[in-house]
Amino acid sequence: MPYQRLVATLIEARKNAGLTQQDLADRLNRPKHFISRYETGAARLDIIDFVDVANALALDPLAELGQAFLIDDDD
Repeated sequence: MPYQRLVATLIEARKNAGLTQQDLADRLNRPKHFISRYETGAARLDIIDFVDVANALALDPLAELGQAFLIDDDD
């Protein structure tokens, strides 16, 4: 599913950057549970939050959306 692919990409980028959930939360000026909740599926990111997180991880939000939604599978 596209949303799960987006979240997986964000988690992978955070870990590849050597950031903890707290580190990313600090970059975003948000509480740690904000990161934890979307990473575990307890909450969904809206588009504004997705763009903020992607930018904080040095990802291109439009490119990541394109990748998540252009993958051809049976989801």
